[in-house]
Amino acid sequence: MSVEMLSSFPKELTAEVDTVVFDVVGTLLEPSPSVAKAYKNSAEAFGITLTEADISKRFSVAWENQEVFDSQQQPAFRTSRRREYERWNQIVCEVFEGDAVAEKIFEDLWLHFGKPSSWRPVAQGCQLLETAREAGLKVAVASNFDERLLPLAQCVEPLIGIENIFASSEIGWRKPAVEFFRTVESRLCKDPRQLLLIGDDPRLDIAAAQTAGWKSMRIQ
Repeated sequence: MSVEMLSSFPKELTAEVDTVVFDVVGTLLEPSPSVAKAYKNSAEAFGITLTEADISKRFSVAWENQEVFDSQQQPAFRTSRRREYERWNQIVCEVFEGDAVAEKIFEDLWLHFGKPSSWRPVAQGCQLLETAREAGLKVAVASNFDERLLPLAQCVEPLIGIENIFASSEIGWRKPAVEFFRTVESRLCKDPRQLLLIGDDPRLDIAAAQTAGWKSMRIQ
């Protein structure tokens, strides 16, 4: 749904909802520069040259490989600070497979994406956040992110001032695990029917939230 369609929240979505939970990456914030550009810049600093197109392709494959790995664990999509750090290490090292400096590139990128200057607001998500507040709804954030999200939330708009910030590394589960949603419910002291998730990913946000009994809304 577009922002224009959601200038006010439809009653069928908010009849019982009192809290709107927002995803972060792709919903409220996006990397600036893009992931591919950031990877390219970091690689070039260590003498590695790849096009952004090649990096994007490699990143997509590496990302999916880690999703498959997590889905095959018992229990599926269980996570931690250590696992999220390892996960990103594996993604970067696969993108730059065979390069002796891959570990150094990873360390550089880990620091890069922890900086406020590496992110910018997503206009649609920001407008929906404001719409939720104007409608008198509570707001929270729940994201497949790691401990870097918490300091970012203190100094990057539109996250500043949001009291409840949930990162997967801190709650121990990644979306689409139903346990991710149950943990958020417990910490917010809410029932599933009281919660609406707004996100950009059809599988990790929209379908997963609906499976957990939440309402969901996708921005594009």
